[in-house]
Amino acid sequence: MPRAVQQHIHILDILAGMHRSRVYALLIDAPKAEAARAAEFWSAALGVSTRSDPAEPQFVGLHEALPGLVTAVQAVDDTPRFHLDIETDDVPAETERLMALGATEVAQWLECRILRAPGGHLLCVLPVESPPEVFAAEARTWS
Repeated sequence: MPRAVQQHIHILDILAGMHRSRVYALLIDAPKAEAARAAEFWSAALGVSTRSDPAEPQFVGLHEALPGLVTAVQAVDDTPRFHLDIETDDVPAETERLMALGATEVAQWLECRILRAPGGHLLCVLPVESPPEVFAAEARTWS
């Protein structure tokens, strides 16, 4: 679909009170002291290379571990766990939608909202990070 058409549909969705979201990333959270070793383990276990960005040293990407999703080890000041990042074109609306489904807001970090889903799992709601054509093709529309 041409980019101009995608943008037009997006504008119509906003006017209709709709937003879009999709699972963007699976993060493997590891305590800071163990994060490098965790990244080495997951890289070898999954047979993928690692990538780091000096601007975001808390993340070590696991390149193509899950095609279509960003997969990374994240150094955290907490216990080991997995969490999902959901990207959206409307962070407040997506946060509200997930809270209506039973999630609770735990914190906010920059533009990201950190939620706890029923069952205790964490998830982050963040602005769109994917290339626009990927988001347009893969995001679900919510009213």
